Amino acid sequence: MPFRPRHLLALGLPALLAACAGPMAGPRSAVPVEVGIVAINDFHGSLEPPRQSVNAPDGKGGIVPVPAGGAAWLASAIDSVRGKYAHALTVSAGDMISASQLASSLYLDEPTIGVMNRIGVDFNAVGNHEFDRGQHELLRMQNGGCEKLTAKEPCAIEPFTGAKFRYLSASTVKADGSTLFPATALRTFGSGGNAVTVGVIGLTLKGTPALVVPSGIAGLTFADEADTINAAVPALKAQGADAIVVLIHEGARTQGTPDPNGCENLGGDIRPILDRLDTRVDVVVSGHTHWSYVCDYGTLNPAKPILLTSAGVYGELVTDITLKIDPVAGRVISKAARNVIVQSVPYTSSRGPLANTPLYPQFGPRADVAEYVAKYVEASKVFTQRPIGKIDRAAPKNEGAEGGAGGPLGNLIADAQLNAGRSAGAQIAFMNPFGIRAPLVPSADGTLTFGDIYLCQPFGNNVVTATMTGAQIKATLEQGLDATGPIQALAPSAGFAFTYDLKRPSGDRVVSITLDGQSLAMDKPYRVTVNGFLGLGGDGFTGFADKPDTVTGPTDIDALESWIKAVPVRDVPQEKRSAAIG
Repeated sequence: MPFRPRHLLALGLPALLAACAGPMAGPRSAVPVEVGIVAINDFHGSLEPPRQSVNAPDGKGGIVPVPAGGAAWLASAIDSVRGKYAHALTVSAGDMISASQLASSLYLDEPTIGVMNRIGVDFNAVGNHEFDRGQHELLRMQNGGCEKLTAKEPCAIEPFTGAKFRYLSASTVKADGSTLFPATALRTFGSGGNAVTVGVIGLTLKGTPALVVPSGIAGLTFADEADTINAAVPALKAQGADAIVVLIHEGARTQGTPDPNGCENLGGDIRPILDRLDTRVDVVVSGHTHWSYVCDYGTLNPAKPILLTSAGVYGELVTDITLKIDPVAGRVISKAARNVIVQSVPYTSSRGPLANTPLYPQFGPRADVAEYVAKYVEASKVFTQRPIGKIDRAAPKNEGAEGGAGGPLGNLIADAQLNAGRSAGAQIAFMNPFGIRAPLVPSADGTLTFGDIYLCQPFGNNVVTATMTGAQIKATLEQGLDATGPIQALAPSAGFAFTYDLKRPSGDRVVSITLDGQSLAMDKPYRVTVNGFLGLGGDGFTGFADKPDTVTGPTDIDALESWIKAVPVRDVPQEKRSAAIG
């Protein structure tokens, strides 16, 4: 006889049917129920303020940079937003961990999970960076424990009990057809006639295999995003979901005046996904591009009245989403969102001191989170505070419209990697601008610490050197300039220069390439050094992948340290090595 719970066996048939019908203590109320969705994305283990700012409107037609971020300040901001609602859900759209600050990365991002447990996150979609240490280590992030699955020691500071929140991975499929983590979740608010249920779908981008080391995702496949979402919606609706919220680690970018609540000229890989979605999807919380926006997508595609949001990166923003749900009709009747800047503490940027502004609220650090973070920051100081050399000036990280070009900092990193590849015959090196995470801002005498360069390059990729023909180099440069994704002009090493024209057809945009003043010979072999992520075809640069004569060198951060300290003061290269024309 199959097992039946005793409390059901004791019920007669009418009572059993009533029990199966769900929370129906009376007729459903016609009064809308308000639910708050508090959302973040791309936190990347930013325990301390990341020394970055959010560009926001100043109310006079200009913009003002607002210093933002830091886990303790983020906790206060989330508390402030969540406190507005009787019913609230706190969610994240992936890349919560990895590419993290050293105080988190040294300890396998265990402290980031600890922070999010304290903040009270409910669900996190799996992002591509969640796989950086492999799927088994990611499972440890959920389940806890001290099994050693990487080169670093787990539980180095304290026992690790795992995430109290639930990872969701609807599109990450194992060989047996099941998902790595649950695909969806339901959360009911209120009771009786005022009860409403929010269904949540969490997933990462289909392109994840191009962004992570293959061994970390062995046996996993990543399904089409729209197909996955559309398959989940009817099941959630059948289980009583009145609202559908998607957490997806894919995103967009805007163009025009910076505005964290803007949606000007929205473009990006998420748009074709949204255009295919079931119209019963109410909200899409997105990420991956590190861009902030709030979009009524129905103004772009009237057939898809979806609210699309993103909170940028590093906990610098929190998205405050308000849903009003009709319990009788079982649907959302209104939805709105705004991005709240997590204004924290002033700092010195590569362009000078940056103060707080009274134009936006400033948050204080939440004491318990600040105390918890301080424990890991203190433990990491032996690594972060070690001087590694001097540079002649600050090296800014390109932002905004210039974010797809490496600039002086990209050139500096490319030069360092060229030097690291010399023993393998390197003649050229390239750095991907999207792999540069923070500017290099030295102390007053020019000194940089290991913590400074780690913020800039937190990935720990080895540099690799392989042979490519001039034609292959050109084709690979074209991949960063094509029409299939955001523009990314690789930053080259000294002596290499190229120009491009984005008005030309995709695939034929590179106009000129020179090495040491001479045109690059298309049929000639050259030795080329890149970081290991690019060497695997990362960021869509597949031209670097699968080279049979690849030689592996030091890590990218060791290469940068060695280059900087090789001279008393390293000059940050100022020449323009790549340029758009036309």
